[in-house]
Amino acid sequence: MTPAITLSIYISRQFVAALTAMLLALTGLVSLFDFLELLRRSTSKPDATFALVSEIAALRLPYISMQILPFAVLLGGILCFWRLTRSSELIVARAAGVSAWEFLAAPTVCALLFGAVAVTVGSPLSSIMLARAEVMENIYLRTGGGPLALDGSQLWLRQSDRALTPRGVAIIHARGVELHGRQLTANGVSVFRLDGNDRLLARIEATRAVLGPGSWDLEGARNLRPDKVPGPARQISLPTDLTVKRVQESFASPDTLSVWALPGFIALLERSGFSAIRHQLHFQSLLALPLLCATMALVGAGFSMRPARRGGVARMIGGGVTAGFALFMISKIAEEFGQSGALPVELAAWAPTASGLMLAVALLLHMEDG
Repeated sequence: MTPAITLSIYISRQFVAALTAMLLALTGLVSLFDFLELLRRSTSKPDATFALVSEIAALRLPYISMQILPFAVLLGGILCFWRLTRSSELIVARAAGVSAWEFLAAPTVCALLFGAVAVTVGSPLSSIMLARAEVMENIYLRTGGGPLALDGSQLWLRQSDRALTPRGVAIIHARGVELHGRQLTANGVSVFRLDGNDRLLARIEATRAVLGPGSWDLEGARNLRPDKVPGPARQISLPTDLTVKRVQESFASPDTLSVWALPGFIALLERSGFSAIRHQLHFQSLLALPLLCATMALVGAGFSMRPARRGGVARMIGGGVTAGFALFMISKIAEEFGQSGALPVELAAWAPTASGLMLAVALLLHMEDG
């Protein structure tokens, strides 16, 4: 038992070292190209200095690391197990009666833990820094109002309206929007109040609306109902679950939300009538990340433990890299189907990982027992 434990610890150390080196190398390489692209875009922006572009690129580093972590696990695993096989260490271990399943258990658990730490710790850090980077990018590098388009442009919102019916919905249209710090002011506001069957119950026309804590404060508002004379203009308070931050986040990328904030925000989007498919898919993808990392470790082992004397080692390693990129393409295709609604969100997020795991297990069974 002790030799097996010692061997597992030794292989785990080699695997973690190779994974860390590969993660740093890939992050540095991708970040360099990202930095060059930001520099190219800043050439026509006089306010975008070199220091500002460097800060944006630095803020994107955790996000880039999260994106390439599965590939770092795959390439680090291939490098680790190929070196151990070339030095005959794994061959001697297997000749001594230690099966591949025994010495692969510890590296697989290490990859699983890497993914778990990335989700629980890396995701909150990545989301905060990426949100800051996107704000700076919208201000200094993009033309127009950026993806939020809240300043001076029209705005459509949909939220729950339980004041009329339990399943009521309010659709808010503003012809002009001003965002000052944490205050959102809308001009020329129309509010369409619908019941659960999307039947129009009332309409509110207001000259101005301010999004406050827990309500829209409508100024100069007239309540219009079918077959009734409009009342005088007055101030109306419309209850809401929305805040300025949540309105901004509903238009922002799901990557700017951490795994801890996503469940509550998804529930808010569904109550408010927004589509939550992108956020649900991102949340399920984060949950699947630890298993995906463990799968990549097994795929890397399966394609790199062929003894050198049998030949075809380069072809096997190339096959492992190809399998990793094929798994990436499958996940992206499944993600597109998930966002379109053609596939359930859970299936789109977990199916590529499950298929890769079955491939890795089948390959290892063939090598070990076949």
